[in-house]
Amino acid sequence: MKLVVKASPLAGEVAIPASKSHTIRALLMGALADGVSEVVRPLRSSDTESCVTACEALGAEVTRKSDDVWEVHGTAGTPRPAPQPIDVGNSGTTLFLAMTVAALARGETEFTGDEQIQRRSAAELMEALRALGATARSVRDNGCAPLRVGGPLTGGHVSIECPTSQYLSSLLIACPLAGGDTTIDVPLLNEAPYVRMTMQWLDEMRVSYRASDDLSRFEIPGGQRYAPFSRTIPGDFSSAAFFLVAAAVTGSRLLLRGLDMQDSQGDKAVVTMLEAMGCRVLHQSGGILIKGPEELRGGTFDLNATPDALPAMAVAGCAAAGVTRLVNVPQARAKETDRIQVMAAELGKLGARVEELPDGLVVRQSPLKGASVRGHADHRVVMALAVAGLRAEGETTVDTAEAVAVTFPGFTHLMQAVGARMESVP
Repeated sequence: MKLVVKASPLAGEVAIPASKSHTIRALLMGALADGVSEVVRPLRSSDTESCVTACEALGAEVTRKSDDVWEVHGTAGTPRPAPQPIDVGNSGTTLFLAMTVAALARGETEFTGDEQIQRRSAAELMEALRALGATARSVRDNGCAPLRVGGPLTGGHVSIECPTSQYLSSLLIACPLAGGDTTIDVPLLNEAPYVRMTMQWLDEMRVSYRASDDLSRFEIPGGQRYAPFSRTIPGDFSSAAFFLVAAAVTGSRLLLRGLDMQDSQGDKAVVTMLEAMGCRVLHQSGGILIKGPEELRGGTFDLNATPDALPAMAVAGCAAAGVTRLVNVPQARAKETDRIQVMAAELGKLGARVEELPDGLVVRQSPLKGASVRGHADHRVVMALAVAGLRAEGETTVDTAEAVAVTFPGFTHLMQAVGARMESVP
C-alpha cells in the first residue's frame, strides 16, 4: 500500500490513540498477576496484538469484553513454556519484554518475528538471563531471533549494558518473581524515561525494588507477586509526535486529545522541543493545543531519551530556519531500520539538506518537492515522510504504508479528518 500526500493546511482536533508502551506493560503484568486484571482503552494495533499472542502462549487468557476493555486472566507468576514458537511480528517491545517473562517458566519457549525483528540483537539480554539462572540462546547463533529462553529464573547479580531500555525493563518486570534476589548493574542506559515508566508500573503494583538515582543499579527482592489491577491507558506521545510536527511545519492549529503531560512517556519532550522551535502550546484538561508559527527556528536537541522522535523531528528541521541538530541517539540505527540513514536518504529525495552523524542528523532548512520515497516498512518512517508531504510542493508518494498498522492503524483517517490531502492507494 502507498500513501499519496499533497500540501495541506490542517485544523481541528484529534483523539490520540493509546500508548503502545503502556499497553504492552499492562498486558505482561496482567499475565503475571494473581487473578483478573482490566486494561481500559488499550491500543489496538499489530504490536499490541503480538503481545496478546505472547501472553496467551505463555498461559494467560485475554478476553475482549469490548473494544475499550480487555480482561487479562493471569498465571499467578507461573507462566508455562509456549507449546509453539511465539511470532512477535514487528514488535521489538513484545520480544524483549516477554523474554524474561518466559524465563520464569519451567521449560523452553521459542520467539521469532519478521525480517526486521530477526536483525535486532538480543545478545546482551540473553547473556543477562543466563547469568540469572535461565537458559537463552539464538537459534542461528547471531544474537537475534529466532531465539529460545527457558527457566527457572533464579536471580543473582548481573551487569548489563542497555543500548535499548527494553532490556532493563524486561528484567525489572520479571525479576521480582524470580526464586531469589536480583542485583542489576547498568553501566550504559539509553531511553531512560521508558525505564521510569516501568518503575511507575512497579510502584503502582506495590512491587518492591531499590534503584540508584541515576538508574545504574537496581536491587530486587525475589519471591514477590503481582496483584490484579484496573488501569486506563493514556494517549501515546510517540504517535502524537506526527500530529504535533504536522501542525508545526504547516503553520496549523490542532487540538490533540488524550495526552497527559504528567505521564511518564519520554516522547512528551517533543512538545517542549517544538515550543523551543517557536510553536505556541496550550495545555488543557484532556489535551494539548498546538499552533505552528509562520517559520520554525532550528536548534539542537538531545534525543537519547526519545529515539522514536527522530523521524518526525527530522521533518520539523526541514521547515526550521537555520540548522537543526538531532544528537546523542545512536540507538536510532538499531530500530526497525537504521532510522538515521533512512531519514537522511528519503528526505534527501524530497530536496532536504540532511547530513548524517554517527549518532544523529544535521538538518538545514530546505524547500521540499514531492517525490516517490520509500517507507522501508518502518511505521515511524512512513508517518514522518507523509508529514513531510504535507509541506512539500506537488505530490509525495510513500510506499510500504501498511506498516503504520504496527502502532497507529488510524493514522491516515485521522489525518484526513483534520484536512490532510492524504489517501491510501494499492
